[in-house]
Amino acid sequence: MQAAKKMIFDQLSGIYEKKEIESLSMLIFEKVLGLTRIQVHLRHNETIAAANLVQIKEIINRLAQFEPIQYIFGETEFYGCVFKVNPSVLIPRPETEELVDWIINDYKHLSPAILDIGTGSGCIPISLVKNLQGASAEGWDISISALHVASENARANTANVNFQCVDILNLTDLPSRVEYDILVSNPPYVTTVDKELMQKNVTHFEPHIALFVPDSDPLIFYRKIAEMATKYLKIGGHLYLEINEKSGIEMIDLLFSKGFTNITQRKDINGKDRMIRCEKPNLITEHN
Repeated sequence: MQAAKKMIFDQLSGIYEKKEIESLSMLIFEKVLGLTRIQVHLRHNETIAAANLVQIKEIINRLAQFEPIQYIFGETEFYGCVFKVNPSVLIPRPETEELVDWIINDYKHLSPAILDIGTGSGCIPISLVKNLQGASAEGWDISISALHVASENARANTANVNFQCVDILNLTDLPSRVEYDILVSNPPYVTTVDKELMQKNVTHFEPHIALFVPDSDPLIFYRKIAEMATKYLKIGGHLYLEINEKSGIEMIDLLFSKGFTNITQRKDINGKDRMIRCEKPNLITEHN
């Protein structure tokens, strides 16, 4: 195993940071050898079978091309469940887990009707349904390929979520007449400036349709979602959004202009303004 560790470090040094290589090494050994992290440490002097070394080399080669480890393995963990992922869907992030956790804590002991816009892998509505007893959920996405992945994840995690193909930017009315307690979304918000600062494993592999927005209108999705929420949220219902850390003030202004109340911004574990929640009042009055 020592030789395999050295091979990983030698081939990935200069591409990834040392700590990231250490983390990737552990994930590779867990996946290929079926060992827990403790077992990896205890059995570090053992020899790895030739067939397993071939697997490890293939993984290293793909990592060296910046392919995300989650796509290589075809799965990732999110809020205690395993989700299938491929280049049709964004890889779920810890920040999105924090958003999900916020909703779960707000709606304990309730049975909300939920709509997730831009559902991707389905990680948000599936996690909410599994952790909020009696909840019902829909997940929308413009990508048929993403919806196939989301449906597979719902089946694998025994979660009843209704997925639909919807282009919200060209939506004039809801496909159904359901009113929701919760609208939630992690929509595209990356601008050209942000893209230049992103790592290649994101820009080269993850779906651009789920990431990028026009520089001329970076809030295009948020504005449409806020408009939908004014119509289709129940009175007292909540809109939850994951946001660009640079857009907090603009988002508060946007939601206020649409008449929402109790607007709350929250930082993620890294201290970045990444989440926002607001409430639909008894009477929506747009502010100029």
